[in-house]
Amino acid sequence: MSKVWFVTGSSRGLGRCFIEAALSRGDRVAATARNIDGFDELVAAYGDAVLPLEMDVTDKAAVFESVKRAHGHFGRLDVIVNNAGYAQIGAIEELSEQELRDQLETNVFGAVWVIQAALPHLREQGAGHIIQLSSAAGLIAMPLGGAYHISKWGVEALNESLANEVAGFGVKVTVIEPGGFATRDGKNPNPLDNGHMAKTDPVYDGLRQRLGAVAGRQPAGDPAAAAQALLTIVDVDNPPLRVLFGRGFYPMIQQAYADRLKTWADWQDLSAEAHGNRDQVNLVP
Repeated sequence: MSKVWFVTGSSRGLGRCFIEAALSRGDRVAATARNIDGFDELVAAYGDAVLPLEMDVTDKAAVFESVKRAHGHFGRLDVIVNNAGYAQIGAIEELSEQELRDQLETNVFGAVWVIQAALPHLREQGAGHIIQLSSAAGLIAMPLGGAYHISKWGVEALNESLANEVAGFGVKVTVIEPGGFATRDGKNPNPLDNGHMAKTDPVYDGLRQRLGAVAGRQPAGDPAAAAQALLTIVDVDNPPLRVLFGRGFYPMIQQAYADRLKTWADWQDLSAEAHGNRDQVNLVP
């Protein structure tokens, strides 16, 4: 059976590839973006199978209205893809309050609004699949990415909790963690131009130079291949809760988790001391 998709941030990048792949195999798509002018060719090619919806995920009312329109247009919703997001780069000391709030409003709260708007429909159907675009940055943290890491670590936890809440309704949840893909189009800021300190600082400037040098060295994945991989995910009976897309970050993630386990093991004696000797009822952490 063909599926009905609701995809945020679908005007470009991975989101655009996702909706094109879905449409090309006969699925139907509600394609949302802040600017829907770029969907004209898809409407011409696929007609009523594609429903462009102008929507900013930070506008809660607009999100609920768009989900309502999509459900009314197609009669059901099968795959919800939280793809909208961006990366705010900058040292934690120099981030402005507005920059940090904007990052969370888009990447975290935007995802929550879509989930809350779509979930009643999925529960009533007794089926559906929520796809959350996270990142390798949701699993490891690097200098100058604090705001972005907060948002992506946040959606990782959000969707793990969600998966346990909705499994009994027949609703599935998968977090996609892409590495680097060849989708750059000027959307994200240049890390070398993002400083806001009144005076330059050799440590921060050195980190910026290193980030700029590393950014181009990760192998860039093919967005069209990622779209085909997503089709596989939404078609399997038992999809994973988490899956990496791409190859570049896997060794780094393996090392990060090994280091965490070792640190906890090395400090187990102190952990026991912190517990103390008092007998008490075991509580769920």
